Amino acid sequence: MLIRSVRGFTPKYGKNCFFAENSTLIGDLIMGDDCSVWYHAVLRGDVNRITVGHRVNVQDGAVIHGTFEKSATNIGNDVSIGHNAIVHGCTIEDRVLIGMGSIIMDDSVVYSNSIIAAGSVLPKNTIVPEGSVFAGIPAIKIKEISPELQKGEIERIAANYTQYASWFK
Repeated sequence: MLIRSVRGFTPKYGKNCFFAENSTLIGDLIMGDDCSVWYHAVLRGDVNRITVGHRVNVQDGAVIHGTFEKSATNIGNDVSIGHNAIVHGCTIEDRVLIGMGSIIMDDSVVYSNSIIAAGSVLPKNTIVPEGSVFAGIPAIKIKEISPELQKGEIERIAANYTQYASWFK
């Protein structure tokens, strides 16, 4: 794994985290406990702060970044960021699933207990209400989250990635 300081900032992270050998953590990054950053994922806090809660998994090829002097990135607890997703200068609250290949742009807010379907694009300033499923390009609300989706997708995937990370330690 590459951990690199920039502009006087060095990434900080909590206990029991897993970082794949070719993952990258740069600059103004603060990450909680029990997180995992997978192969080729990049968290680049060079131009603005990235704050990541506990039990967050950043899957293979995902990129987390922000916009200089404008948009920091804030990610809550129990969040799964799917393979090749881009999370840029936005806020992701607790218990959210960001599907594979999704793009979340600056100043968007994804409220808790929500799913962004694979391949979706949230343009700048998109607001995803709590308990929503958004899909499409541009992404729109397609339904309310059901208890089955909450347990079967959001909670299951977050828990699975904690287990997967334990296999690599």
